[in-house]
Amino acid sequence: MAFSNKWVAFGVGVAAGVAAVALVKNPAFKKACAAVVGKGLQLKDDACAFAESVKEDAQDIVAEAKYNNQKKAEQAKA
Repeated sequence: MAFSNKWVAFGVGVAAGVAAVALVKNPAFKKACAAVVGKGLQLKDDACAFAESVKEDAQDIVAEAKYNNQKKAEQAKA
């Protein structure tokens, strides 16, 4: 029983491999994959730009807070 299950699994793996090779060689599939990868790269670039914007905003807030604390310390000395 276990022996036949191994052969079934092997057969399914071979069939999946053959189907994958046939699919990858299809020009329409390659074009679709290129489009999906292109959109993914665009999404990554957009996410990086957004993250950089958030980082800059956070740095501005920290700088303003440091300035305000420094100003309060100077006023307390005077």
